[in-house]
Amino acid sequence: MIRTHVHGDVYEVVLARAEKRNALTPDMLGQLCTAIGETPREAGGLLLTGEGAVFCAGFDLSLCKDAPGGEVMRALLEGLHRAISALRRLEIPVVVGAHGAAIAGGCALLGGGDLVVTNSDAKLGYPVVRLGVSPAISAPFLRRLAGDGVARSRMLENGLISGREALVCGLAHECLPAPDAVRDFALEAARMLAAKPRGALAATRRWLDEISPIELDVEALHVSTALAGGEEERRLLPQAWAAR
Repeated sequence: MIRTHVHGDVYEVVLARAEKRNALTPDMLGQLCTAIGETPREAGGLLLTGEGAVFCAGFDLSLCKDAPGGEVMRALLEGLHRAISALRRLEIPVVVGAHGAAIAGGCALLGGGDLVVTNSDAKLGYPVVRLGVSPAISAPFLRRLAGDGVARSRMLENGLISGREALVCGLAHECLPAPDAVRDFALEAARMLAAKPRGALAATRRWLDEISPIELDVEALHVSTALAGGEEERRLLPQAWAAR
């Protein structure tokens, strides 16, 4: 479900569950964390991409059907938190190529990137409150990308926005006309960043983490996991499955 490739000094990690729109499972998130942890020492940049039509459609919520107590949802949230934190703790720049769609947990992964590339018609956002799930886990990471105001509005007004809108609000940094161009553009951006002095980049990334304390990330995780298996989620998730 996770593949890796080395392109010179760029290490690419690929979400590889295209038949399910790269929907995330606990095992997949565990593999993602392992792949990030195995970043080659000689790598100067990491590129995160997805196979198929979209970058990532979020959690595979079908797995929650047989776990009404919220065990699977908590595992998904905790795995997502570990993956984003692992990306943030790297000393090399991270580029995310988010083509087609980055929804819910897939959009949360953007918070692990220093540079996010998408396309104009892509769909991005956190439409999970309507399912009784809190996207609070994403807030600290989104706040780093786009600032407090955008983080608040995206968490509460949880509809999807286009890649063009994501560029305007700061959720994305580059927006291309076509989804097919995103991965190649993102790879070239990662190569450009990897060519910069590594000591200066590493020191800058460490300082950026100092001014955005990791404790906030852990508290955000607790807010989201506290609702897993709750009354609203048990009532609303089956309605979403029935609608599909």
